[in-house]
Amino acid sequence: MAHQASEETIHLVKEIFRSYLKERNQRQTPERFMVLEEIYRSDGHFDADDIFFNMKNSGTRVSRATVYNTLDLLVECGLVQRQQFGKNQYYYERSYAYQQHDHMICKECGVVVEFCDPRILEIQKLMEKIHDFRVDGHSLHLFGTCNDVKSCNKRKESGDKIKSISSES
Repeated sequence: MAHQASEETIHLVKEIFRSYLKERNQRQTPERFMVLEEIYRSDGHFDADDIFFNMKNSGTRVSRATVYNTLDLLVECGLVQRQQFGKNQYYYERSYAYQQHDHMICKECGVVVEFCDPRILEIQKLMEKIHDFRVDGHSLHLFGTCNDVKSCNKRKESGDKIKSISSES
């Protein structure tokens, strides 16, 4: 489901972020825009340290604090979504121009399966109508365990971070 963002999308999200920072009298530092670009050039889910180490390994000088603060700003302005998959750690993903999707999470190995089902949107619209309510967004996490125990155990033993597997419905 996730692919690297186009140059056009990256330019557009930079402009959205620039306007957001300006409206709130926040500094428009090159480092903040480098964090944004790193995120939109990355795939799937990531944590703050993934971004920090990716940037550090590519020679970009940015502090861990800048990464964390920038992620908070990007969540506030709607360009990044924050997810917590049942642990004490937050994971992030791009949210501009990406299809709404939901997640199934294995409690054993931590694999994340992204899925999109249009019936969820239908339920959302029905709930809005019944309860006279306007939904701005939603987050659905289904927790369980992988049926493929062998693959699940391999992921658990290797200590791999959350991986995304897309599934089209």
